[in-house]
Amino acid sequence: MDTQKIIANDFVARQPIFTQRERVYGYELLFRAGLDESFNSHNGDKASCQVADHLLTLGRTLTQGRNAFINCTREFLVNDYAMLLPRENTVVEVLESVEPDREVLDACRRLKEAGYLIALDDFVYNDHSQPLIDLADIIKVDFLGTSPPFRKWLIQRFAPRGIRMLAEKVETREDFDQAVKLGYQYFQGYFFCRPQMVIGKRIPAFKPHYLRIVQEVMKPEMNFAEIENLMRREISLTHKLLTYMNSALFGFRSEIRSIQHALMLLGEKEVKRMVLLVSALGLAEDKPPELIVTSLTRARCCELLASVAGLVGQSSTLFLTGLFSLVDALLGRPMEEILEQMAMPQDVKAALLGRENALREIYEIVLAYERAQWKDLSQKLEKASLNESVIPDIYFESLDWAKKVFDISPSS
Repeated sequence: MDTQKIIANDFVARQPIFTQRERVYGYELLFRAGLDESFNSHNGDKASCQVADHLLTLGRTLTQGRNAFINCTREFLVNDYAMLLPRENTVVEVLESVEPDREVLDACRRLKEAGYLIALDDFVYNDHSQPLIDLADIIKVDFLGTSPPFRKWLIQRFAPRGIRMLAEKVETREDFDQAVKLGYQYFQGYFFCRPQMVIGKRIPAFKPHYLRIVQEVMKPEMNFAEIENLMRREISLTHKLLTYMNSALFGFRSEIRSIQHALMLLGEKEVKRMVLLVSALGLAEDKPPELIVTSLTRARCCELLASVAGLVGQSSTLFLTGLFSLVDALLGRPMEEILEQMAMPQDVKAALLGRENALREIYEIVLAYERAQWKDLSQKLEKASLNESVIPDIYFESLDWAKKVFDISPSS
């Protein structure tokens, strides 16, 4: 990967923060220094410093130029460590455990004067918090831990003062819709990965074309003539395929001018991989971009983990598992219903439906890292007999790859 290699045993995950239009506003960066480390106040200082270090060295991969929300302890604030970070895209999150004493307030004022945004994390309202509220640009409200009336009261009290309200731990579409209706401006949680069911509505006309070609490439014996025929019927799929193959990411020396030329150059294994990739991108065209970036990252993570897990022969099916892990959210249909109509390997179907097998074991490791579920990750790595030190590099390489793939998408 292009970015500086991270230190072994440093774990940094990111969680997207969205606008009302489901565009990424920024990422909260989440850290653990080794999976066996408990998160006490001393380690909180270390975590803040390590996240800051990663932001400086890996910022392009981690945040893609968007805002980085950094958890800040008292020590991190009063020592002005946050001043080392780029002010144009750093949001300083003051943790709920930080007492608003004189030194902390002075540090926050210095940050404000320097042009940094201040966010209050896991906000609990009381008179004691008023001095920090006066300095806040963003207040984060835990949607799992607050009642609907209190969520509304917070908006009514602070939004008129120009404070932007962020709903965190938004896990369902219903919570997202409610938060939008109340007037919250930003949203954090995995609601975007959950399917918004469209039972009784038709899937948009172009999407069955992508599903049909996925069906064709997943057959035991691939028919190149039929694949070319199907691609000719779907202009957008042809456009994507040729755009990707002519990009620097794949490095072909001569320009690829036709579907037939592309299929001949790629060979059966790479045809399958490329068609699956561009089909997944096509399915995601009317969805939040973060959804496809997450799918791509999962696919690449699963694929790279195959070699270290002794599953080299299943790297392609692991790639497929990660790539289509969010197909229910892409199509707004139950996963089981979609998979019934798709000619995927049975072990991939089983893994996507949550049944225990080797593919599911690797996929759940990727999912635990993605969501910064460090204790769960530690247990899953131990069960799979995997060394924890390999995970961070694989995650960052996958994130970097996903960004490059998405950046050359004709629809991005």
